Amino acid sequence: MKKIEAIIKPFKLDEVRDALASLGVGGMTISEVEGFGRQKGRTEFDRGSEYSFQFMPKVKVEIVIDDDLVEPVLDAIVKAARTGKIGDGKVFVSGVIDAIRIRTAEKGSLAVDE
Repeated sequence: MKKIEAIIKPFKLDEVRDALASLGVGGMTISEVEGFGRQKGRTEFDRGSEYSFQFMPKVKVEIVIDDDLVEPVLDAIVKAARTGKIGDGKVFVSGVIDAIRIRTAEKGSLAVDE
């Protein structure tokens, strides 16, 4: 099993969710996060005053899937989240040793399958 964490622009969440659902991904965890990369925040002007934002709002999507779904899921996330502009985000893949569904005590792939 693998855990995929995608940091994306908030307005791309629906597209990413729909792309993952079309692959049969049944569950995900979503968190509102803030951060910066190459863009280093932004500066805006409002009524003559300058406002500096060091951290940009992002959404973190976390899913755990079987190894055979990794490539299709990564392709779907990248395609759905891409705008072609700086700040599109990152995707991280890491190994998962085990998973347990608390309600039924199922382990491994059974715990993450719908």
